[in-house]
Amino acid sequence: MIKISRSEIELFVQCPRCFYLDVIDKIHRPVGFPVSLKSGVLALLRKEFDAHRQAGTQHPLQEKFEVAAIPAQHDQIDEWRKPDNAGVVFQDISRGFHLYGSIDDLWQNEKGEYHVVDYKATAKFSPVSVLPSWADAYCRQMEIKQWLLRKNGLNVSDISYFVYCTGDINAAGLNDHLDFHTHIIACPGDDSWVEQAVHSAYLLLKNHQIPQASDDCEFCHYVEQRRHIEHQSDALPLRYKTA
Repeated sequence: MIKISRSEIELFVQCPRCFYLDVIDKIHRPVGFPVSLKSGVLALLRKEFDAHRQAGTQHPLQEKFEVAAIPAQHDQIDEWRKPDNAGVVFQDISRGFHLYGSIDDLWQNEKGEYHVVDYKATAKFSPVSVLPSWADAYCRQMEIKQWLLRKNGLNVSDISYFVYCTGDINAAGLNDHLDFHTHIIACPGDDSWVEQAVHSAYLLLKNHQIPQASDDCEFCHYVEQRRHIEHQSDALPLRYKTA
């Protein structure tokens, strides 16, 4: 059984070669350092929404942005929010895939439909009130989560939500205090592409052949450039080679 995360499905969409190297050869793309302040903000958001989940009430942000939903009470919510190999799990027995991905939150509307929710935190001069033009990957991640939850039998709405917290950096100083402007941003989704992407990823791994480097992938481009430089270095006389 091959374990495939939601981020690896996204990686396949971006670059099949990087996906293959990640899953089969365990050669991963470089990752940035974890942002502790962002993690702290998201942890505090979870506490707020959990308090309203327990009470069965709306969070003030949901009221402010007129979201007709409350934090969902579900016996799997804590399991689904676990990172790494836990989260929402779907076993694709026919293809030998263990697909998984964690969620930040789950809301439920009056129709009984579930909304996938993602928390975001950043710091900018202006609050983020609409998704940036480059945020297509964010929406695809939500659609993969919707697909996983539907595979677990949930009635999932096509509308997901981002709770976007923007730290205000216009203040004269920190003074042990940072103000945040928080917006709830709706994201219409369509997970119809996910099934085909999973099947195509399965066929790629089944063929046991590394795809060609992609012209659109900066990581593939870096590797090819590095190989070119190393090849040139090997052709130089020894006195020209660097240590």
